Amino acid sequence: MKKRILTVTCQSKRGIVAAIANYLADRGCNIADSSQFDDLDTGKFFSRVSFVSEEGAELPDLVEGFKPIAEKFGMEAGIRDGESRMKVVLMVSRFGHCLNDLLYRWKIGALPIDIVGVVSNHFEYQKIVVNHDIPFHHIKVTKENKPQAEAHILEIIEQTGTELVVLARYMQVLSDAMCKKMSGRIINIHHSFLPSFKGANPYKQAYERGVKLIGATAHYVTADLDEGPIIEQDTVRITHAQSGDDYVSIGRDVESQVLARAIHAHIHHRVFLNGNRTVVFPASPGSYASERMG
Repeated sequence: MKKRILTVTCQSKRGIVAAIANYLADRGCNIADSSQFDDLDTGKFFSRVSFVSEEGAELPDLVEGFKPIAEKFGMEAGIRDGESRMKVVLMVSRFGHCLNDLLYRWKIGALPIDIVGVVSNHFEYQKIVVNHDIPFHHIKVTKENKPQAEAHILEIIEQTGTELVVLARYMQVLSDAMCKKMSGRIINIHHSFLPSFKGANPYKQAYERGVKLIGATAHYVTADLDEGPIIEQDTVRITHAQSGDDYVSIGRDVESQVLARAIHAHIHHRVFLNGNRTVVFPASPGSYASERMG
């Protein structure tokens, strides 16, 4: 039996769920997991259905057969192979905690992706990347060569068939043109102190102000710096007894976890753009293990 994932975004109308269920049943498919959300503010409907093809219906036939339903309801719809691994490029500068965490999760099978390359504007993590048999691309970025550097990055993305770019503490601001070209396909991680603590040493600033919560935010990258649609967030409570170094250590741990969860949601097609916000369907208790192991 082949696992498939159907995603749907459209204006809310009566009969959508029934049409989806009847279509899958008529083609010998059994629904394993289903999530839907009706946004009363925007009138939009979002749905993700995981199903198995018990009678061997092939993916192209399922896609083609669903087109009349998608047209009837004005859907943005897709049916995908639920077992295929998304091709991902990681980008990093000089802070390697997120990179190391993602490489470990990938290596043990907890993050079922194909890492097709790592891009960095520094050499610090070249050895660890190469030791994982992953191509390493050093692309120096300066004010003068930024257009050429981004063109090189986009060339790597195109040549490798990259479907998702992850900024694992990549400390260069991407151009508006690149953000638009890769809209919905670049995920960034940053500390949740923005905009309260901008610039260098945000954890030091937080420590000096006696902050009681350490947090992190993963979001899609847009032309508005650090203001893209949020995918995942988390916080950890801290006390006056902890030092500035503790803030940094705890913060890096939260960043790594939040970024991994955001990537996990994206690669399993559980994130839907809803204007400046997102709809993120959680993995059901019965489906998480299979998603985790791919």
